Amino acid sequence: MTPERLARINAMLDQRQPDLTVCMEGVHKNHNLAAVVRTADAIGISDVHAVWKNERMRVSGGSAAGSQNWVDVHNYSSTADAIGVLKSQGMQVLVTNLSDTAIDFREVDYTKPTAIILGQEKFGASEKALELADQDIVIPMVGMVQSLNVSVANAVVLYEAQRQRKAAGMYDRPSISEERRQRFLFEGGHPIFAKACKRKGLPYPKIDEDGQIVAPDEWWQQMQMTQEAWQEIDN
Repeated sequence: MTPERLARINAMLDQRQPDLTVCMEGVHKNHNLAAVVRTADAIGISDVHAVWKNERMRVSGGSAAGSQNWVDVHNYSSTADAIGVLKSQGMQVLVTNLSDTAIDFREVDYTKPTAIILGQEKFGASEKALELADQDIVIPMVGMVQSLNVSVANAVVLYEAQRQRKAAGMYDRPSISEERRQRFLFEGGHPIFAKACKRKGLPYPKIDEDGQIVAPDEWWQQMQMTQEAWQEIDN
């Protein structure tokens, strides 16, 4: 891994917001799935949650190309399970919904641990999501249409969350765990070895402050390569 690559990955990880997330509930159009993940990465979100109504659907390709390497997607088969996990992490759960109880999305305090539920494109959030969420939020509309595309609505809300968090200095203090930093440094800085580890079922090695792999001889032997040979390739 070059010093420039190491610095770029660490700078990105330093601004990750592990207590800000979105949950896609039945979102099924590939371009929307991909765009939500891409925006999450751009905002500094490290986790996205998804409730799949169709088990064959997955976030892949499209405009998320590259972004999903830096965002962990957690999958669920039910909305209740997803929201239960989010609330167990101390998240306030918001749901985008046009209702009498909805408040302007800008009135929310996003410096608190926050999860935003994004409903399905055609029908919106489910009754279960509305029942379990802490608050409905709405993006004010003054035109003839009543709602934005789900990926656009996601971006609008997340950039308000980013604005508030930046003002509060939350992007100035690293909050991602060292364990996750190590994983992202290895997968992002040494992708060939990361794929080999997954294929061989090997644990990830430690990455030192210079971005280099620190592993015992046994690990290198299992990789069927010497450390000296790797350094020649890496340089």
